[in-house]
Amino acid sequence: MSNSSLSIQILRRAPAPGAHRREQKGCVATIGNFDGVHRGHQKVIAGLQVAGARLGLPSVVISFEPLPREYFAGRQSPPRLTRFREKAEQLDQLGVARFLCMPFDDGLAQQCPEDFIQQVLVEGLGVRYLVVGDDFRFGRDRAGDFALLKRAGERYGFEVIDTQTVTEDAKRISSTRIRELLERGDLDEAAELLGRRYAMSGRVAHGDKRGRIMGYPTANIHIHRQKTPVQGIFVVRMHGLEEGPVDGVASLGVRPTFEGDGKAVLEVHLFDFARSIYGEHVQVEFLHKIRDEEKFDSMETLIAAIDDDARCARAWFASAR
Repeated sequence: MSNSSLSIQILRRAPAPGAHRREQKGCVATIGNFDGVHRGHQKVIAGLQVAGARLGLPSVVISFEPLPREYFAGRQSPPRLTRFREKAEQLDQLGVARFLCMPFDDGLAQQCPEDFIQQVLVEGLGVRYLVVGDDFRFGRDRAGDFALLKRAGERYGFEVIDTQTVTEDAKRISSTRIRELLERGDLDEAAELLGRRYAMSGRVAHGDKRGRIMGYPTANIHIHRQKTPVQGIFVVRMHGLEEGPVDGVASLGVRPTFEGDGKAVLEVHLFDFARSIYGEHVQVEFLHKIRDEEKFDSMETLIAAIDDDARCARAWFASAR
């Protein structure tokens, strides 16, 4: 992705040994998946920023691509809340200086924890302050843990702090919990834990034009996902257009009425909007779930259902104002 519109510096590999000594005097850092960049993550990053300001050092978030669970579990891994670009955008909004997203491959999976600490944290980044969960595991056979990092910190001169659990209604805020809420259509509670409405971003592309034939032209969004944490018909709002936010209704799923390749497709019908937006990068905010996807026996019954969905969405917006 291009990060020309972002302030955050995106790194795809660890800096070369000694790079921090040539460029700056080190950093404060945290390591994790940061899927969703939810309120728990936001608290960790806020604390990291405070430490960075105290030490006069930039903040660095270290993550991996693909996520470790995706590397090991493949298609059996759960759907992501945020793609790489979406994660980078969220971290940028939180004021993170650098986002180091390392390729997670066999070499990294088999690297001994001590080498990761020395090569990446010490020699590459010059970490002076590190925040991780006390259950964090890394390196070959997941042999690296919080205790090892603490010992390394004492040896190399960096402080190691464990993340504090953030709860809502006495339950831990986690990506897994948010994923479960989205799956059952509880968008309001998911928004509480995320600190914002759940959204997906992508570029508007040409589709098969079926919506236009049925009287409901749609913007087809390239979401680059095999699986999604939400599926169904939704009340949505599209951001990123020069006109400002635009209300609409969306279908996200495999379109069971039509033959497809099994990949999730996001189609958005915008209300009272006629301009061509092909090629524009947009964000679709999910506000309310109307229903699950259905397979219809005829085009007539499908159009009737879409009519009902559009009426429901317009009514939702009317009641929300």
